[in-house]
Amino acid sequence: MKHQLLTAIALLTPLLFANSVQAGNRQDLQKLFSSGECERCELSGVNLSGAHLIGADLRGANLRGANLTEANLEGADLTGANLAGANLTSALVTNVNLKQANLNGANLTSATINDSNVYQASMNDLTITGAEIYNTGIGIGGEDAQIPDWK
Repeated sequence: MKHQLLTAIALLTPLLFANSVQAGNRQDLQKLFSSGECERCELSGVNLSGAHLIGADLRGANLRGANLTEANLEGADLTGANLAGANLTSALVTNVNLKQANLNGANLTSATINDSNVYQASMNDLTITGAEIYNTGIGIGGEDAQIPDWK
């Protein structure tokens, strides 16, 4: 019974987002939700609000302008991903690899960001109002921080 329920959820979840998804990226969304792997996927502007993307492989994915409000990205790999203008309000960003990601103009209001790698990430015009940021090289004031890479 549990397996049937999980299968039904996996198959129906992409349909819930169908109205906000262009035809070109429906297959990428289905791939993401069925396997958790979507390297270099075209997901710009998609609604992933509240999505559980724990451990997802989104390396090099285009998530420009995506809605990731309250999404759980724990352990996700977003190396080189484009998150410019993405909405990550109240998102859980823990142990996420954002190395060389484009976070320009991203909204991280009230997000929880812990132990995440932002080495060589572009982070101009971030909104971090009310965000809880721990052990992650994101700061305020325009200072160039020494941001270590994960080893």
